Amino acid sequence: MAILWALLAGLVVGLLARLVLPGRRSIPLWLTVLLGMVGALIGNALASVAGVRHTDGIDWTRHLLQVGVAAAMIAAVAPAYLDRR
Repeated sequence: MAILWALLAGLVVGLLARLVLPGRRSIPLWLTVLLGMVGALIGNALASVAGVRHTDGIDWTRHLLQVGVAAAMIAAVAPAYLDRR
C-alpha cells in the first residue's frame, strides 16, 4: 500500500511541478512521476531539517518544498533527457 501512495504522491507532486514551470516540458509521464517521488522525498528531508515537517494543520511549507524540489529536478533533467533523444 505504501508503494501505491508513493506513486500517487509522486504523480501529483510531479504534475504540480510541471505546471509551475514555464514553457512545455516534453518528458514522459513516468519520468515526471519518478522525479516527483524523488522531489517529495527530498522536500520531506528539507522540511525535517528546517523543523517544519509536522505542524498543526496542513503542512504548506513541506508541500511547497516538495513541489519546488520536483520542479527544479524536472527543469534540470528535461533538457538533458531531450538532448539524449
